Amino acid sequence: MVIPVPTYHKRAMISFSIRAQRPCTLGMIAYDPLRPRTDYLRRKIPFTAKTLTREIELPLPVSPRLLKVALSDLHHPHRPAFTLEGITAKPLPQAEVWASPERHSFMDFAIDFAQKAGYVQPGFYPSPDHNFLIQYLPAITDREGNELLTPARIHRQMPRIQLSARLIRRLSIPVRVAILSHEGCHWFLNTRSEKQADLCGIKYYLDYGFPTIEAIYAATKVFGEQPGTVGQQHLDRVADIMAFIDHYTANSHLQHPAA
Repeated sequence: MVIPVPTYHKRAMISFSIRAQRPCTLGMIAYDPLRPRTDYLRRKIPFTAKTLTREIELPLPVSPRLLKVALSDLHHPHRPAFTLEGITAKPLPQAEVWASPERHSFMDFAIDFAQKAGYVQPGFYPSPDHNFLIQYLPAITDREGNELLTPARIHRQMPRIQLSARLIRRLSIPVRVAILSHEGCHWFLNTRSEKQADLCGIKYYLDYGFPTIEAIYAATKVFGEQPGTVGQQHLDRVADIMAFIDHYTANSHLQHPAA
């Protein structure tokens, strides 16, 4: 089932009412039908014997002119066990982000590039104000030419981010935004601390209205590229991110200037 939703490049909240006839896992992908590898959301939504009816909200801080939402039964694609009972779309409130003009400029640049990363070619992409630069590489390699399994890294002395097209193209737009926001925080905070960059980046990501689930995906998918090297420090990072998101969500009615 594919549902067209005109979003006209606006911030939107799309809500679905779905009823399942039996326990199943619903696959949901919201994408731009005119651009390859441009997914605005990807979800796996379980329906159990106790939860056969669900209201599902998809926040879209950015959107294409026309969004298509594909729904599928992941376990029984040829005899789906769900019914779409209703769909609504309404404006998503404007983000209120407390940040310096430089940080606003960076996030606008990061969000714009995240939408393009699925189809633009490797090369150099400066921000409109020329304060930041993305070096979009086929893959990130070490000095010997061996590929590094990291989707992004930032130069310590200048605001230049290297991105791996091979890895970034696999990810949804929100996950790309979370990764770029993390790298930007390394620069703005002048820190090597992954925890500091994680929490700073996630805060900006959430302030702009991106969904919480993809914030967790951003960490787990990156670590999933390197399963043999995942250790306690990576598990601690995911736990810290989840705890921060819980706290942020519980206090989302409060507005605080960003550090």
